[in-house]
This record gives sequence, C-alpha cells and structure tokens, in this order.
Amino acid sequence: MVIFMVFLLLPQTVCLLSNMKCHVGEPLPILHKYIKSGNFITGGIMSQVYIPSEQITFIRHPSQDLNTEVIHFSASWTLHASLELLSLQGFIPNYKCDIQKNLVAVIGGPSANIFLHMALILCLYKIPQMAYGSAAVVNNKMQSGVFYQMFPKGDYQYKGILQLLLHFHWIWIDVITLDDDNTETFVQNVLPSYSKKGICFEFVRKLPQLTYLTGFHQMIEEGFETLNILMEKTTNILFIHGEIHTIMVLRLLLHLSTFGDRPIEIKNKVWIMTAQMDFTSLPLQRNSGIYFLHGAMSFAVQSKEVLGFQQFVQIRNPVSEQEDGFIRAFWEQAFLCSFPTSGKGQQNEKMCMGKEKLESLPESVYEMSMTGHSYSIYNAVYTVAHALHDMLSSTLQDRTMMVKGRRKNLNQYSWQLHHFLRGISFNNSAAEKVSFDQNGEIVAGFDIINWITFPNQSFQRIKVGKIDPKAPSDQMFSICEDALIWPNGFNQALPLSVCNENCYPGSVKRKKEGKPFCCYDCFPCPEGQISNQTDMDICFQCPEDQYLNPEHSLCIPKTTSFLSYGEPLGSGLVILASSFSLITVIVLWIFLKHQDTPIVKANNQNLSYILLVALLLSFLCVFLFLGQPKKITCLLRQTAFGIIFSVAVSSVLAKTILVVLAFMATKPGSGVRKWLGKRMVTSIIVCCSFIQVTICIIWLSISPPFPDFDMQTMATEIVLGCNEGSVFMFYCVLGFMGSLAVMSFTVAFLARKLPDSFNEAKFITFSMLVFCSVWLSFIPTYLSTKGKYMVAVEIFSIIASSFGLLGCIFFPKCYIILIRPEVNNKTLLRRGKN
Repeated sequence: MVIFMVFLLLPQTVCLLSNMKCHVGEPLPILHKYIKSGNFITGGIMSQVYIPSEQITFIRHPSQDLNTEVIHFSASWTLHASLELLSLQGFIPNYKCDIQKNLVAVIGGPSANIFLHMALILCLYKIPQMAYGSAAVVNNKMQSGVFYQMFPKGDYQYKGILQLLLHFHWIWIDVITLDDDNTETFVQNVLPSYSKKGICFEFVRKLPQLTYLTGFHQMIEEGFETLNILMEKTTNILFIHGEIHTIMVLRLLLHLSTFGDRPIEIKNKVWIMTAQMDFTSLPLQRNSGIYFLHGAMSFAVQSKEVLGFQQFVQIRNPVSEQEDGFIRAFWEQAFLCSFPTSGKGQQNEKMCMGKEKLESLPESVYEMSMTGHSYSIYNAVYTVAHALHDMLSSTLQDRTMMVKGRRKNLNQYSWQLHHFLRGISFNNSAAEKVSFDQNGEIVAGFDIINWITFPNQSFQRIKVGKIDPKAPSDQMFSICEDALIWPNGFNQALPLSVCNENCYPGSVKRKKEGKPFCCYDCFPCPEGQISNQTDMDICFQCPEDQYLNPEHSLCIPKTTSFLSYGEPLGSGLVILASSFSLITVIVLWIFLKHQDTPIVKANNQNLSYILLVALLLSFLCVFLFLGQPKKITCLLRQTAFGIIFSVAVSSVLAKTILVVLAFMATKPGSGVRKWLGKRMVTSIIVCCSFIQVTICIIWLSISPPFPDFDMQTMATEIVLGCNEGSVFMFYCVLGFMGSLAVMSFTVAFLARKLPDSFNEAKFITFSMLVFCSVWLSFIPTYLSTKGKYMVAVEIFSIIASSFGLLGCIFFPKCYIILIRPEVNNKTLLRRGKN
C-alpha cells in the first residue's frame, strides 16, 4: 500500500471577465500542486504561499492582479481545489478513467473557514476530512459524520487560558481578535464565561481583515488605531485570539509604523496567544523586529519531538524535487534568490543553487523543529494510513471490494473508512497515543509555551506547562513558574494586571460607577466588623469567642479569663485575706485568754466571740471567689457571703442595742434590766440570720447562680465567672445586709454620747461608718467594672468592710489588754478612766 499526498495552493477569488461582460471559460489554474501517482491518495488543501488580488473591477482579467506581498484565504479557490481533488486528471468533477488515484481522505487547514469551505463539496461524497488547524464548528448532520479534528477540543484551550489568568491573578486584560466568523463565537460564548470567573476586559477590539489589495491602506490605518489605543490601556495582559497568520499581521503593522508619522510604542505587556496562531512570515518581514514576543505565552497543540524530522528537512532539495512547486517557491523567498526557470532572474541578483542550508536560516524565516500545526498534519497522515490499513486488512472488506478479480473504484466506498477512523488507536513514532473521542476530536491537550527572542531575529519556544484533559480536573492545568521569562520591563518579577490596587484585609470594595466590575474603590470596614481576605465584598463580625485586631483584618481567639490564684491581683487578695484571717484568729485567742478581764466581759463577751468567728469566716469566704468558677463555688459564694455578713452585722446590732439597754438599766426604777439576758441577744442574731437564709433559699430555688462564659463584656477575653441567676435576689441579699448595717449605724450614732465606761458605741459607730461607706461605694464601682475585676471589687469590699469591723471594734480593746493592762479593771472602767 502506498499513500501519496496532494498539496494545493489557495490564492484569491477570481472570475474570468472581459469587456465588462462575464464569459464562462476555463478556470485559472492552481499555481502550485504536488501530485504523485498511487493506488490511494490522501489529499491536502492548505496554505503555503499567500497571493492577494485587486478588487474585481470588471475592467481587466483578474489574473493580472496577482501579487505576492499580502495574504488572504479564499473561499472560491478552496472550492476550486476541492472540486479538482475529485478528478485528479483535470477539472472534470465526478469523472475517473483509471483504477488508481483513489482519494480516500483530505487534510485541510490551517483556518476553520478553509475547512468549512472544503466541506461544502467533500461532504457530499462522505470523504473523511482531517482538520489540522482551528477547530471548525459543525452546523449540520451531513457535516458531523465526516469531520475529524486533529486540533484538540477548543474548550480545553479556553479553560486552560482561564486557569492561567486565574493562577497569576490577572483579572484586568485586553483582548484582540480577528474580524472573522469564528471571532463572533469566541466573543459571544467564551468571554462571558471568563467574566463569570472574575475576569474583566478593558478593551476588546478586532483587527481588520484585508479582503483586497485596494483595501490595504485602510486596513493599516485601522490596525494603527487599534494598536495605539491598546498601548494606552492600563492592563499588562494582552490576550490575542487569532489564526495562523495573526503574528504576521501584527509584525506588518509594527514594521510599517516605524516608517510613518504615527509610530507605535510597544509597552510592556504579557502577550497570551491561542494555539491557532503560529509564527509565519512574509519576505518583507525578514528584518522586522520580533522583540514584542519576548516573554509572551502561547498555547500549542501538545506535541513531542519526532525522531528523524530534522534530518528529513535538511535533505530537502528544490533541484531534485522540481515537481514540488511549493519547495521552489519557498526556497526563493527564504534565501532571497531565484531559479533560472522561474523567470525572476532579472529581479534578483542572486541565483538559487539548491545547495543552500535550511539550518542557516534565522528562525524568524524558518524553524527546523516541528511546530504544533506540523505535528497535527503528521498525525493526520498516519491516522489515515492506519485506518486504511485496518480496512484493507478486513477479510469482509476484501470480499466486498473484489468483483471478478478486480478491485472496485475505492471512491465508491470511501465512506466505509469512517468506521475505522472512529475506532483508530495507535502510537506514533514519538510514542504518543493517537485516538478520537465520540465527536471525532483527537484526544490530546495543549502545551503552554514561553517565547524568548534574541537580537539576531531568532527565538526559542520553551515548554513551561500543559493542559492535560486526561488528568483529574484539579490537575488538568500545570505550569512551572520558575521556568518563565517575563518581558524585560517587568525585571523578571511577576506582572500584575488589575484595574486598581487590591482592597487588603480590613477594607471592603465598592464598585466604581461606569467602570467594569473589577474596578472598585476600597473603604475600611465599619467598627466591630472585619474582612480577612483581599477584595472582599462585605465585612462581617467575628464569632463571639473571637475578637478583631486593630486593623480589622483578623479574628483572634479570645483567651479565657478568671481571677486566678497565680496572677498578681489574685495572689495579693489571697495574702490580704489570709493575713486578716490570721489577725482575727489572734484577736479571738487574746479574747479567750483574757475572757475573765472586765474589758472582755463588758458588752457580752459571747457576742464578741460570735462576731470574731463571723469576721473570720468572712475573710475565708474570699477563697470561694478565687480560681476557675465551679458549680458548687457559684452556689456558695454569694449565699455564704450574705449569711456570714448578716450574722456579723446582726451581732454588731445586738452589741449596740445591748449598750443602750445597759445604760438605761442603770437608771433608778428602770424595768429594762430584764431584757439584758442572753435571750435578747440570741433572738436578734437568729432572727436576722433567719431572714437572710430564707432569702438565699428562695434565690437558690428559683434562679440559682451558675458558671457562665461571658463573651460580650471584654473585647479580647472570655470571662469565666458566675452568673448570678436572679440579679434581683442578689440585690435583695445586699439590701437586707445594708438594712442591718444602717440600723446598727443609726443606733450606735444615737448612743455615741453615752458614758465611755459603759459602752463602745463610738467604736461601733465608726466601724459601721466604714462598713456602710465600703458597700455604698461598692455598688457603682461593681457596675462600672468588667470581667474578673468585678470579682476583685467584691472581694476587696468583703475584706475592707470585715477589716473595718475588726479594727474599729476590737483593736482598741486589744490595745488595752496587751499594752495598758493596768486600765483593764472594773473600778477604772466605772470611773471612765483610761
């Protein structure tokens, strides 16, 4: 089996006209074609040389307008070439005169338009068509069964470009497209999907398309205007959606701008180019700069190096391959020479010898390596070969196609090749698997290429990443950032491309009126709210167990806080309470030791013992307020404090009443003496204590205190404390204790002028004054304090009021007992002497 290829040139549309009248005649011949005989033919319709023409004016023959300096792809010549493929003996469609030259498949490209124009003819015959360039959009069922895309699925490329933009946080970009049919699909379908992912566009513009040579100056003017506007934009990213010749058009515009009065200043931008584009040149562009491509990024059909390809290219020779018109035309343009038979000897001083070396050409003229488009053509040829081999190897097909020992014309059965193409799967010489999916699209991905240019007009394409559709979705996109070379103006730093500076944590963005959605102003978060990420739309409050930092950018976990023994404040209060407890024990010991002395016996020594024990317990109840709150400590701390203090204050009240009654009993005929017994004292203490105990029991029954986490009071702390349950009952306890204190103070104040030898009313008055002052100041201080310091205020009030009672009532007596024992006798006390 031998397969040969046919390459046909696509020049501009022409029509045979003369003397303002249209005559149907022989079509203009296709200028370049390459045909070799064989049993089976794989045809190719592709662009190798670009030929424009003047606009048809119906004045002269169109063939006189052919030129070789401007490019255009022609629908009419594509149709012409497609028809000629059907009859390789000449332009006689549907006519065949031999059993050879059977067309089994056609490879077309590089643009989608060319492929669709081919389909208008070739689909009628169900001939398999392999597209190696831009993926064509199939619009009807007739076409869908004969297309095979050697170009990977376009969705993968667009998703890959989106991933690239998002990976580097490039959300503010410019877009340039070509003015063709595919652009409308791209603008209407792809760009809106980018916007949904946060990409916005400052500038979307089409490059003009040259239809005729007469429109060349208009195209240049429009191109200048587009590029000048583009370079004034603030974006650093330029996304170019083009075709194979787009770079040629851009180079032409930039080259011509240097000779005009409106030079284009190329600013630093990262160019992102689609895989449909490739590096192509016109002869006049040999010396035009390619500096604008330095640091650019492009997508390319995923490919591998094909062994032997460069050696194959190096032995190409236009002298020995004279039937290949393409290579001779290319040779003359590439080496700036002419062959004697071309008729151009007078225009070129240099003659082509055929010994010129392709590897000596700069890469801007010819690349020795296989490009993505070339790799697709290579795979297309071998795909047809493998499918044809499988079909011919089928015994069923052999029997069907043999009639009386002669093979039928294969064109009658070319549609049968589709079955084998759809199921094709093989490894090419680069060890890469080639197969199609259910839609006839090759299962392959894209390489991400980084362009590096050099002053000698050469360049390198470095593979820095890939789009692999076979990988898991989260691994489909990959890129090596360390291998990237950025344009020179960025000093090898990652370029940024945003409409404005990011709104950093602690601020929120607000859209600018009349601007794209990614343009916004930044405003600080309101008090009490934060934003903890860049470019947030709203601020929010921290959870209750966290607090915001001063910059409003972070929620910090609150630390738990309670009045512990280990901290300085807690330690100080422990030392204070312990010291006063020890002093109380010492006073009690002194009174017990000197219980028979007159000063101890005066005013009921049992009351003194009860009061001292109550004061000792009040100092010790401080320890219920320290440390991490527990259920039992919360239940006991306020109730124990209230009951103990009620006993202490009621004892002071009993002492005061006892002083008054004792004075009144000294008067002749007084009947008060009968009230001076222990019953009266016991009744006062028991009655007052009972009332306070009753209040506490009601409190514990209806709404007892419990351990609680207070997350609101302190901004940076979670206060572990005791929730009082019923605040009303708490103040009832304090209120009753205060009532007892006021009563004691009043009675003591009224009895302050009684003879000193019979009472201690002055000391009780002063002690109750201290007591009442402490607790009156406690209420506003307690309410204005937060967190664990509320507990400290209450502890301090307990210690201060208890020590006031201890000091004012008992220290004077201890002074007499220990320092002035001579005064401690009944006679002196009755005389009122010190």
